[in-house]
Amino acid sequence: MNQSANRHSPLQLALISGLISSTAIFSFLGLAWCRSAKATLQDSPKAIVDQVWQLVNREYVDGKFNQNDWLAVRRELLSKDYSSKEEAYNAIRNALKLLNDPYSRFLDPKQYQALTSQTAGEVSGIGIRMEINERTKRLTVVEAIENSPALKAGIQSGDEILAIDGKPTATMKIDDASGLIRGRVGSAVVLRIGRQGQGEFDVKLTRATIEVPAVKYTMRQEGTRKIGYIRLREFSAHASEQMRRAIRDLNSKGAQGYVLDLRGNPGGLLQASIEIARMWLDDGSIVRTVDRKGGNDITKANRTALAKQPLAVLVDSNSASASEILTGALQDNQRAVVIGTTTFGKALVQSVHELADGSGVAITIAHYYTPKGTDINQKGITPDIKLDLSESQQKQLASNPDLLGTLNDPHYARALSILSSNHLAKPGSPQWRSQFRSLNTNNL
Repeated sequence: MNQSANRHSPLQLALISGLISSTAIFSFLGLAWCRSAKATLQDSPKAIVDQVWQLVNREYVDGKFNQNDWLAVRRELLSKDYSSKEEAYNAIRNALKLLNDPYSRFLDPKQYQALTSQTAGEVSGIGIRMEINERTKRLTVVEAIENSPALKAGIQSGDEILAIDGKPTATMKIDDASGLIRGRVGSAVVLRIGRQGQGEFDVKLTRATIEVPAVKYTMRQEGTRKIGYIRLREFSAHASEQMRRAIRDLNSKGAQGYVLDLRGNPGGLLQASIEIARMWLDDGSIVRTVDRKGGNDITKANRTALAKQPLAVLVDSNSASASEILTGALQDNQRAVVIGTTTFGKALVQSVHELADGSGVAITIAHYYTPKGTDINQKGITPDIKLDLSESQQKQLASNPDLLGTLNDPHYARALSILSSNHLAKPGSPQWRSQFRSLNTNNL
């Protein structure tokens, strides 16, 4: 989905993120140039404009630039004088629109910082998830993250945040509240808490670097079988290590099958999706990328699988980018049965570059294909078992996330019925794919 271009080494971190719903690569190739020109750039917004043009000229996947004369675009961009960074930013955005590619886009410093924070999987704050409660309309704690200052201070799910450093939250938006709560590591923030049965009280917390959980898992005893349920929210920098811990823990507890839930997962770092695919696959291809020169890069499993038990993958229309790379790898290698609805359909790789003034640009640099060579762009991945949820079922799960991964979750229930079958063929066997033909129905 997004990337920053930090090129301190030849390695580029590919990112597939929901923010731009595409595969991307954080590239820092131009960082040395950025630093050497920083003083000049601060006084010359035109230099930022030209830097973006140069990056697109060098990397964009379509060498014809959507049938635009890209040199003429540069002449027009440089013929203008920009009185402010904002004016330059608008010129960059207008130039990128000529590509007719919504995933090649300019990021102002605030947007770029938000992107890098998301993909890093870390935040500087107190470690809570918040929402505006639909019933009370108040800012409410959904959960306190493990090992966070909030959890250690006793913050609980359901607590209402009435004020932040003395500022009332009654009319405050989530983003505004988050901005007040986040801050420099080691600094303090005071929350006014309202808790049922205890009234109102203040809690002083010291901000810290928080590793945001990307993986949530549990062991479920379903009849005579132990099923490991793993929900992966996004492919952040910490996602693969969190997934590794989850699989090893569930293996140690005797998991006989797994359900990997990728519903609503917008993507994230490509490298994370590759590492996670290798935890489920011993051999076979994972993904193939093709650049504008036709160069192919094929990534394969490396015999480091952590789990060989039967696996079901849950997807929906919001499973995008890195989620689709992982799903495609598991499906094409006949490692998992895929259940749910057709995925988002994003098969573009982007390079995200940091610019000298703290802004950034995401540039589509390649196309990716599943191991069998399928182009899923704007098509998505079709599940082995297509199961559409009714509007009421969707609302029920959305309003009560605790139902996900339970028998009240139709996708999970279908996965369980398949994993619990005494006649389930071995993953990768000749019978693996054919066994689902008779099961591909909406009837539970």
